[in-house]
This record gives sequence, C-alpha cells and structure tokens, in this order.
Amino acid sequence: MTQNKIAAIILGAGKGTRMKSDLPKVMMPVCGKPMIRHILDTLEKSGVSQIVTVIAPDGDLVKKEVSPYQTCIQKQQLGTGDAVKSAKELLKNFDGDVLVIFGDQPLYTTDTIQKLVNKRREGYSIVCLGFTPDDAARYGRLIMENGELKRIVEYKDANEQERAVRFCNSGMMCFDGRKMFDILDKITNENAAHEYYLTDAIAIALKEGLKCSAVECPVNEAAAANTREELAYLEQLLCQRNGK
Repeated sequence: MTQNKIAAIILGAGKGTRMKSDLPKVMMPVCGKPMIRHILDTLEKSGVSQIVTVIAPDGDLVKKEVSPYQTCIQKQQLGTGDAVKSAKELLKNFDGDVLVIFGDQPLYTTDTIQKLVNKRREGYSIVCLGFTPDDAARYGRLIMENGELKRIVEYKDANEQERAVRFCNSGMMCFDGRKMFDILDKITNENAAHEYYLTDAIAIALKEGLKCSAVECPVNEAAAANTREELAYLEQLLCQRNGK
C-alpha cells in the first residue's frame, strides 16, 4: 500500500530558448544550483518517496542532474497534460498523493507542499495551488465556491466577473494517484493550440462527480522563470530567504 506516500512529477522538458541559452530551462542556475536541484531538495525534505522528471528527447543533462531518480521522455511538446501522462508507466500503480510541479518554480517550501497534500487527503481528487498577487494580470483564475474548486478559467476566456477574482493558478497540483491517469486519459486537444492542458483535469474530475479544491501559498513561492529577468528575480528572492 502506498496510500500515505507521496510521489512527484517534475515537468522538466522545457527548453531555455527565451533565456537565450542552450541549457534546458530547469538547468539554469539560481543561487549556484540548477533550478531543478532546489525543487528536488524541497521534495526530499517533504518526504516524497518517488520522483519522476519529464524530460525532452535530448534531456541528458537533466537526466544526469536528477539521477538516481527516474525520468521519462515527452517525445513531442503537446502540452502539460501530455507531459504528465508521460509518467504513466512509472506511476500507474501508485495509489498515494501525486504532486505535479513545474521545473521552473524552485521557491516552493515544505510547508506549502504539506498544506497541499493535507488538503488532498480530506477527500479531494485534485487540489490546485493558488496565490493572490497584487496584479492578477493574465494568470488563470481559480473559481471557488464554498471551499471547493469549480473551475479554472484562463484570463483570455474569463468574463468580467471572473477577471475580478484575484485567486490565481500557480500551476502546481496534487492528485489522488488512484484516479489521476484515468482523469488525464480523458483530456482532449480540442482547442486552438491542439495541446493537452493539465488544467482541463478539473472539469473532467467534476464531471465524474469527484471533488476538487485549492489552497493558497505566498505570492513569491509561485514565482517562475521564463526570461533572464525573471531568473534574476528568482535568485534575489531565494538569496533573501537564505539570508545571503
């Protein structure tokens, strides 16, 4: 039985193109260590028993960095839902909690991970991690009712009332491992980009009569790096946290 155990899937197949680097994005250094190493350290401290990193076909550098943890290959970049499904063979029999974490978000803490897992164990199939920034800008919104997550609305699809919601989606999620891949298998790519979006898992779970929720983390923890400027900001935040 693995019900009290935690596994994690790190999405690490992104390229460093917008960073103007040949390094895979998750290998970009923050405070002297690759971004993904900070995530691994936090997951280990959180008692995560199994870690799978999704890598690109040419992701040997990432594979070496995360060793001895397992990796799986996302053959084509077909969206976040497709990336997570790449881990199916390695985690299909895992019936504990499964975290999905983006490899360019190295600032999450053990407290936040525990909060997410604890909420999931209250009987939810999926729990999302949200944050409330001063400027919600173009983030996807988490629409809550009576403590339950009813939908995730992308900014471009949101009406005026939904755009007024400031509780935003960080991207990190926690799934019930027993139901996770059944839900993911039902995600389609019937959208403008023809990609499989992980966020569609919420609508599918709710349609199946399952419950979803969300918990909140401090704004800085949800910071991600897509550009050199954002990378420098991550470094500043992490060095402040470490008292450097």
